[in-house]
Amino acid sequence: MSERHDPERHDPERRDPGRRDPIKVMVVDDHPMWRDAVARDLAESGFDVVATASDGDQAVRRARAAAPDVLVLDLNLPGRPGVQVCKEAVGTDPKLRVLVLSASGEHADVLEAVKSGATGYLLKSASTEELRDAVRRTAAGDPVFTPGLAGLVLGEYRRLASEPAPAAGSDDPGAPRLTDRETEVLRLVAKGLSYKQIAERLVISHRTVQNHVQNTLGKLQLHNRVELVRYAIERGLDDA
Repeated sequence: MSERHDPERHDPERRDPGRRDPIKVMVVDDHPMWRDAVARDLAESGFDVVATASDGDQAVRRARAAAPDVLVLDLNLPGRPGVQVCKEAVGTDPKLRVLVLSASGEHADVLEAVKSGATGYLLKSASTEELRDAVRRTAAGDPVFTPGLAGLVLGEYRRLASEPAPAAGSDDPGAPRLTDRETEVLRLVAKGLSYKQIAERLVISHRTVQNHVQNTLGKLQLHNRVELVRYAIERGLDDA
């Protein structure tokens, strides 16, 4: 798909302002017509479609080789389920963002995808423009959910917070300490704000917010936003 791209056609409004290159996307779906249509729409919108895959095993291999910024992933795949693909892909490359694009709006599917490391979840009934916007926001690290699902996910964060915390997030005296700004950003993440909203609230750049989140993940030895929000809620930061 990459050969379709002409740099002069790239619309800067379609990308994260902090980026110089087009967002690299990989599309995974077992239905050829749907997969090709999504890949074509994204390519024509200025995204760099670096790979596609039709089954779970193929998806894991190609994701490692192509190193996309965003994996647009269906859940119902032959060979290996989408949630397993998500878990393995994110485990291999923590910087990878996964946007699930599924026909299922079942709560169990949404929650399982998020627990596996997905940044967002969009139904296939979404419009092409909604998909484009979701990919852009997912690449920027913002959580993206079909309307009505965001509250469900936040509720799951809170439920997880009632379970025993992982050792890496403990209050051990020797545990890494966050700066005041990192704690402030973490508090707003726990409240469900997007990176853009946090940047506006704190009057800092979107990229600075991302850097604070990445630094916090590293210090706490956490892997994704789900674990980060759980950590914050366990400490009451969402009510602060």
